[in-house]
Amino acid sequence: MRLLRKVSELSHNVRSRLALLATTLAFLSAQPSFAIDNRQTDTEMLPIGAVTSAPDGASNVCNVYVWACAQSGRTLKIGELQLRELRKVNTRINQSVRSVSDLQQYGIAERWTLPTKGKGDCEDYALYKKYELTRAGFPAEQLLIATLLDLNRASHAVLVVRTGANDLVLDNLTNKIVPWHKTGYTFLRMQDPRKPKRWVSVMAGGIFLR
Repeated sequence: MRLLRKVSELSHNVRSRLALLATTLAFLSAQPSFAIDNRQTDTEMLPIGAVTSAPDGASNVCNVYVWACAQSGRTLKIGELQLRELRKVNTRINQSVRSVSDLQQYGIAERWTLPTKGKGDCEDYALYKKYELTRAGFPAEQLLIATLLDLNRASHAVLVVRTGANDLVLDNLTNKIVPWHKTGYTFLRMQDPRKPKRWVSVMAGGIFLR
């Protein structure tokens, strides 16, 4: 029985990854300017492109979690105190939430929600970190969820923190917080820092550097 259960879990994971990959490929093929100016990726900040559609599963996030798309109209200067808070929240949530796919937990390919019963997938981690950091006083406009391809070219989501000097990445795959251009990831789209209810194309790093 244990072996059958493991085989079933592996099958769920494979189907979930294939669904995410198909969605990502569809998004890339729909972009009018796939070949962006690679010089933009040399900057410390992710380039903001044209407004685009929300990722699958994210279209209702702003209605369910108003704080996730709020606009405070203020900017927080990120110093050592704030960096310590980022590290604390990133590590605590990474360690307290167990990674489980939406397909395993809800029976659907994508559902963006706060972790349920201590379980969730990458975007659930990102949402939870955004929630905790907004409660700690960080403006929502500086906490942006981004979707990307990870080092294995699998679909992934992280929380990007805009410090004014660079964009830092809070990732459920590591407790280390690094600038976006040091992750090796291929960034595809992100919440618009000017209006977090919208999503914008990013197209930076990873495969765009080749």
